[in-house]
Amino acid sequence: MNSAVGLSDAARVVWGKSGDLVTPLPLWRHMADSADVAGRLWDEWLPRSVRDRIACELPLGSDDGRRLVRWVAGVHDIGKATPAFAGQVPHLAGRMQDFGFVFDQRVAADRRAAPHATAGFIVLCDWLIAVHGWDPSSAAMFAAAIGGHHGIPPTDGEIQVVRERQFLLGVEGLWPGVRAELLAWMAHRAGVAERLAAWGDVVLTRPVQVLLTGVVIVADWIASNEELFPYHFMASDEERLAAGWESLDLPAPWRAVRQDLPAEELFARRFSLPEGASPYPVQSSVLEVARAMPVPGLLIAEAPMGEGKTEAALAAVEVLAARNGAGGCFLALPTRATSDAMFSRALEWVSRLPDADVGRGAYGVALAHGKASLNTEFSELFRRSLPSQIGCDEGGAETSAHRWMAGRKRPMLSNFVIGTVDQLLFAALKARHVALRHLGLTSKVVVIDEAHAYDVYMSQYLDRALEWLAAHGVTVVVLSATLPAGRRADMIKAYDDGRFAGQNLGAIQPRRWAVPAVAADPYRDLRAEARYPLVTVSAEERGGRAVGCAISGRGAQVLVERHDDDVEALAATLRAALAEGGCALVVRNTVRRVLATADRLRELLGSDIPVSVTHSRFMGPDRAAKDRWLLNTFGSPRQVREAGGSRPQRHIVVSSQVAEQSLDIDFDVLVTDLAPVDLVLQRIGRLHRHLRSERPASLASPRCLITGADWAATPPEPVSGSRRVYGRSALLRAAAVLWPHLVEGVPVGIPADISPLVQAAYGEDLPGPVEWRPVLAEAEQQRAESDSERVRRAGTFRLGPVGSPGDDLTSWLHAGVGDAESAGDDARGRAHVRDDGPPTLEVLVVVRTPDGWQIPPWIDNRGGQILPVDAQPPRGLDRALASCTLSLPAELAAEHVIDRVLAELEARTYIEAWQKNPWLAGELILDLDPDGRTCLAGFNIEYDAIDGLRISKADS
Repeated sequence: MNSAVGLSDAARVVWGKSGDLVTPLPLWRHMADSADVAGRLWDEWLPRSVRDRIACELPLGSDDGRRLVRWVAGVHDIGKATPAFAGQVPHLAGRMQDFGFVFDQRVAADRRAAPHATAGFIVLCDWLIAVHGWDPSSAAMFAAAIGGHHGIPPTDGEIQVVRERQFLLGVEGLWPGVRAELLAWMAHRAGVAERLAAWGDVVLTRPVQVLLTGVVIVADWIASNEELFPYHFMASDEERLAAGWESLDLPAPWRAVRQDLPAEELFARRFSLPEGASPYPVQSSVLEVARAMPVPGLLIAEAPMGEGKTEAALAAVEVLAARNGAGGCFLALPTRATSDAMFSRALEWVSRLPDADVGRGAYGVALAHGKASLNTEFSELFRRSLPSQIGCDEGGAETSAHRWMAGRKRPMLSNFVIGTVDQLLFAALKARHVALRHLGLTSKVVVIDEAHAYDVYMSQYLDRALEWLAAHGVTVVVLSATLPAGRRADMIKAYDDGRFAGQNLGAIQPRRWAVPAVAADPYRDLRAEARYPLVTVSAEERGGRAVGCAISGRGAQVLVERHDDDVEALAATLRAALAEGGCALVVRNTVRRVLATADRLRELLGSDIPVSVTHSRFMGPDRAAKDRWLLNTFGSPRQVREAGGSRPQRHIVVSSQVAEQSLDIDFDVLVTDLAPVDLVLQRIGRLHRHLRSERPASLASPRCLITGADWAATPPEPVSGSRRVYGRSALLRAAAVLWPHLVEGVPVGIPADISPLVQAAYGEDLPGPVEWRPVLAEAEQQRAESDSERVRRAGTFRLGPVGSPGDDLTSWLHAGVGDAESAGDDARGRAHVRDDGPPTLEVLVVVRTPDGWQIPPWIDNRGGQILPVDAQPPRGLDRALASCTLSLPAELAAEHVIDRVLAELEARTYIEAWQKNPWLAGELILDLDPDGRTCLAGFNIEYDAIDGLRISKADS
């Protein structure tokens, strides 16, 4: 059947895409393609959780839902049937004039005031009001997806401007009639003509409007792909859709199978447990709670380091997805490095999942952060991408990365996504196409790991994201070893706010809650809850419910001692501690202290005890190699054995904060700078993490030395670098709650003391000796003022609350950041959702030789190969160079020096031929001599794969 049957010649001649100008794509054709694609998306791609969320606000449920998505996708470009749009291409406008369309002479000057999305919003609203008798507010809710299908819905002011210039819409001659004809035609084609009367009384909440917008964007992008839906066509509508959809080959959503297996059997099937091992108690508790909690809901698991929280979360994902119909999951990690590390673990888990519908196809997997394309394992998935009709064996599911999903802004649409927490925080950022991100998240169970790592600024975005996820009906799992009770309660409250704001009390509610009477403070008990380990879940009423967990028996008594901030003294202490052998971890709060400490220890210890470093200022390949070496050398006995490595007899690793999270490494003795107490405890989690038969007898009891402070002062005075990183208040509070252990020799019990220490450090009362109180109070006041300012700044571009039923999306993203993701990276958006202190610059590193520039010769991928400077590097060589990313420190990005740095780099290393290469365009290049040295903007720079980046003033 041909969709144009019944349309007038005038309606057929309106163009939608200009193409080669000789054969444009008619608007009706694109409308039909978009509607048909939306129908397939509903039938075969959207998971049940998304379909249910949309359907629950419509009188006929799923049947209405399918009709609605086809209709809004079908009419999304109706704003192109206006002189403001059609007049852009004179040749095609002339063709329309031949059919009788009149173009007002004023249109050319004001065309930009009426973009077709805004025009379409107005046209559809007016048609629903005039033809179907709708209320303006109802019309605006249903037209929201039309207004926002290019990423940002119109503002009230922009709508008013168009209404004041009706000539831009075309209100005389053929224009109004043709638009009405096209709208009526699509209403009949999508099967909504008989439903519009009933829908006029429906209230769509903002979350559903956002989801509809996301579906329309996806349908539009697919239908606009000329390879899938060519401008030249001879086939019927059904054949055209079938051919395009088959070529697109989108992975079907994951359909989780309900698992009633005992915890022991489920964990044995999904994870590589040692033979005879049982799940930890917290893992069993999380699984039990996930099977019984209300869904959608929020689950927070707090348990010690090394208790398998990640595996617990993945087991819960499988259960929760089966219960609420989610089509995948998103694992949010604090950093790129932790995301890359988790990617391998997640792939193994996905490969062990049973296929709910054998033959439906490979599971789509994505790594989501600014440098994901440089991850070798992720890139490999493209090379082995499977056609959708290949089935899977019973033993597990195939995984692949779908090329269409890898396009800019699309990775979150994959079934299984592992990425930085930024990708979640972006859902709370007023940015273009945020609706697409909401659609991707709504289809999943969301897991937020290391939740304690997010400061007050990021927490503003996290809590708003939780509010919207709850309103969308997304189930969320949060993991932490050291979560303050206040943050636990704040997250539950944010989720509750979204749950109840997202309800549509005027529509059918098969999965909504009734609004309860709200207690004065329903979160009071959560703020006072001190049990640990602990699982907390949102309940049907506000406030949540806490469930205590049994401890695993993997306890430890850690002796915590003060140590002078003197490297000579530290060297003597470590020499004595490692006299019988052993491995020590020294954690510093700044990279400068890492390098200075390592240099001095090497001088003092000589070759007796090797000293290595790890921190964030390594090139990408070198940082990955460092992490692999750490795991293969200091990881679990099984990890070391399988890697073919061996634990050294004696070794010292000096590290920045990169060692404190998401690395399963184990040391015999720990030295750490004073840090916020939750981070001190995280670092202690790397101490005696595994049972080892070869641990020296003298180090049989775990020992932690805390330095980085003047312990003789009252109160202790942290070193300046630590104060810059963490603030004085958090450091003094940590010293205060640890003081009894530090001065009286009382060991810190793990896990018994984790929660008491964290809650005391972050509680309302000032801890510590009385004589510390004046200084603590002053520091606390400074912290409160700083936090208040950070909260204010976070609100500048943060998405507004969910709102009330009846609110539409007009002005929803007003005064936003525009596009959060710059080409090839997410740096712009990341700068808005993080407040990490001074900015840094990223460069690509090359080495200057007499033969020309070369890839750094020490890396495995193309190391030492010469780079052409008069042409683009060959395929593969460009990617190898792009992987050599290095972050320059804040000293080189400071306001007083940044212009000089950029000018020098561009003068020295700008290569015109590289600007057309997708891997290299716009990148800054840092050229080192063969010894790894250079000068830049008055700084000496040194780099090697052993110690990473060093900088110093050129005159120092």
